[in-house]
Amino acid sequence: MEFEAQAPAAERPKVIAAWLLALCAMVFAMVVLGGVTRLTHAGLSMVEWKPVTAWLPPLAEAEWQEAFRNYRRFPEYKDLNPDMTLSGFKSIFWLEYAHRLWGRLIGVAFLVPFAFFVVRGWVDRRLAAKLIPVFVLGAFQGLLGWYMVQSGLVDRPDVSQYRLTAHLGAAFVIYGYMLWVALGLLLPGPAGRRPPAAFGRFAYLVAGSVLVTVLSGGLVAGLDAGFAYNTFPLMDGELVPAALFAMDPFLVNFFEDIATVQFTHRLFALLVLAAVGVFWLRARNAGLAPRGRVALDVLAVTAAGQVALGISTLLLVVPVPLAAAHQGGALALFTAALWTAYELRPAAGRRKGRRPAG
Repeated sequence: MEFEAQAPAAERPKVIAAWLLALCAMVFAMVVLGGVTRLTHAGLSMVEWKPVTAWLPPLAEAEWQEAFRNYRRFPEYKDLNPDMTLSGFKSIFWLEYAHRLWGRLIGVAFLVPFAFFVVRGWVDRRLAAKLIPVFVLGAFQGLLGWYMVQSGLVDRPDVSQYRLTAHLGAAFVIYGYMLWVALGLLLPGPAGRRPPAAFGRFAYLVAGSVLVTVLSGGLVAGLDAGFAYNTFPLMDGELVPAALFAMDPFLVNFFEDIATVQFTHRLFALLVLAAVGVFWLRARNAGLAPRGRVALDVLAVTAAGQVALGISTLLLVVPVPLAAAHQGGALALFTAALWTAYELRPAAGRRKGRRPAG
């Protein structure tokens, strides 16, 4: 810490960038852990939310009995786990406890170094304006997580797919925002000649499309739609299944109909893969800077790997390790897409319709 406090001014942005990247790694782990928690139905095991006081788990036998008694009051126990023992309850409780504790540790890992950087004068107003939203978004994410859990404590033992998707999307937004700020600190200048502006715009479009696909995957998870139509490329023996759009009104199908939601997610994933493939073919001979070429190569490999993971998860009927890897793969693909967008971003002057100075 003493070394960091005396770091030359030119090195300080790199230290802050490394801190943000470490936070990104923690959020990455949080997303995967959250996927495992959902897949094992552990997310509804903690039926109270005490973000400030409840850092410790139950320790005494009486505390465990009280926690289990609270759990038995809600639909998940009554409808799904009426024969669960205290031992079985502990196995799911620990996953959700780890998930919530890790979220709190992320908050500490943000606040303590941030305070240090501010006290040492490493953070000017411009950088503070970029970093404060991270804390605001993180606090909002905690509230959103509890709002999601509450939806599974009412009349059915499942959280709302809308709230689950919002919670997942918020995690990706927080991660992406921190990554973008870190890249700006770590790699502030262009790496060689700027690519054509159209490449930068298309890279933004790909990153946005990846996020939309992730959100559609959140709906698949929330509806347990991955446990239906476990064939590929056909669904129920057809490329376009007859079961689509069975609900009324029409728009509800895209959010609540299992067949439509799964079909839409498949379609988005394949469109992203096709877009990345075309992008890679068009850009590989465009004279990109070395960093931009590497980013684009990583994007292409990650997109292909993520689609392969998704298909495997579907065909094997959502085994927990593979499904968790697929969720982590989505964040890896989003990372590659953002990095590519950063490397190929148009120059500031061209974004405003001017020639860049110099």
